[in-house]
Amino acid sequence: MTLAVEHYDCLVIGAGPGGYTAAIRAAQLGMKTACAEAFRDPAGKPVLGGTCLNVGCIPSKALLDSSHHFHHIAHEAKAHGITVEGLRLDLATMLARKDQVVRTLTQGIAGLFKKHGITWFQGSGRLRDGGQVEISPWEGGAPLTVSASHIIIATGSVPAALPGVPIDNDRICDSTGALAFTEVPARLGIIGAGIIGVELGSVWRRLGSEVVLLEALETWLPSADTDIARAAAKELKRQGLQIRLGCEVQGVERQGQEMHVAYRVGETIEWLVVDRLVVAVGRRPNTEGLGVEAAGVKLDARGFIEVDGQCRTTAEGIYAIGDVVAGPMLAHKASEEGVAVTERIAGQSPAVDHGLIPWVIYTWPEIAWVGPSEQALQLEGRAYRGGRFPLQASGRARAMGETAGLVKVLADAKTDRILGVHIFAPQASELIAEAVLAMAFDASAEDLARTVHAHPTLAEAIHEAALAVDGRPINL
Repeated sequence: MTLAVEHYDCLVIGAGPGGYTAAIRAAQLGMKTACAEAFRDPAGKPVLGGTCLNVGCIPSKALLDSSHHFHHIAHEAKAHGITVEGLRLDLATMLARKDQVVRTLTQGIAGLFKKHGITWFQGSGRLRDGGQVEISPWEGGAPLTVSASHIIIATGSVPAALPGVPIDNDRICDSTGALAFTEVPARLGIIGAGIIGVELGSVWRRLGSEVVLLEALETWLPSADTDIARAAAKELKRQGLQIRLGCEVQGVERQGQEMHVAYRVGETIEWLVVDRLVVAVGRRPNTEGLGVEAAGVKLDARGFIEVDGQCRTTAEGIYAIGDVVAGPMLAHKASEEGVAVTERIAGQSPAVDHGLIPWVIYTWPEIAWVGPSEQALQLEGRAYRGGRFPLQASGRARAMGETAGLVKVLADAKTDRILGVHIFAPQASELIAEAVLAMAFDASAEDLARTVHAHPTLAEAIHEAALAVDGRPINL
């Protein structure tokens, strides 16, 4: 028996960054709003925040930060005149801190839902026709049928599987399992050297693992600017990360507590023996059990929900945002789409410029960029000028002892309008915001060059790179 419940102006399926943001904005705009989310924490308790807050962005950054502190004290403190004796890793406390960070934030979202009067249905949503959604409560029992004038699908993504490599989250893990190792593996293998792979590899390498990443592509980070990727690869190699390119994994054999990974390099089959194996070969849209067919929502050939430029699906009154639609699988992209959709429903005219969505990889130093890379501009045949500034010439970077890295600014050859900014530097995730803002207002390289930056700061490297576009850097 299905129980009927009241009607809502806006119903959001999924409470990750895109979903919960959409729900809050809808409530702010005066809509009667509900959100269906079935995610549960390790204890089985329903939580908001989706993958990002629970097993993705937030816990990974907590471990990246903690592992960076440990590694810095162990290997860099002496150069600063700090001698530490008896340094010991307490992994249990590190993991507990990570979990507390997650709890604080997910509880915060629950508080925001309460503040804005948003109804949280603790269960999974399945689309029906006629603007209805069937919600199956996580604890079981009769499903509920909810009707809504506007439905926003924000179900996110799940880790992609690799044929021949079964995930058990014991010895062979996905990204979720790799955030919860109870001991530091002596030998860690990671299949995939993309964003997730290098971030997880960085965590466990800093804590003492021997880390090998097997990447199928012949080029590492092909989406990043070549100069940035080359500099980052050199630094990560110095840190002990072994990134092997052109490796096609054929299968895995478990022998006792060891994982024997067979991979092809050209015509040769080679083997990697590790204690733990992480599969980080990307993510796929999460539409399983969503009932898209019943609602008339079409998927594309890769399984993403088809939407137009306003995130409208092929079904009237149903929208889709975030990882479940094509485009970068980034939390901030999902959040902005969530805001834009709810504002359009309210009769406003917002816009999301997908060309100005920043990318960040949280290695150390960090990698960040916005806009096309230099090789992309060359492929396009676009006339441009470029300026670069190495951190070796930065006073602040010298003072920090962090001179590995550089900043590049690319500008149109005729108009000087900034086309792209690419950064490999400490705190690149924070520095890139200046570039996004500048590009959002069609700033020129000269605009950046004429903007006063505090001294000494890492941000001065952006200023110097902008000056270098015109061939007049001061400190190089």
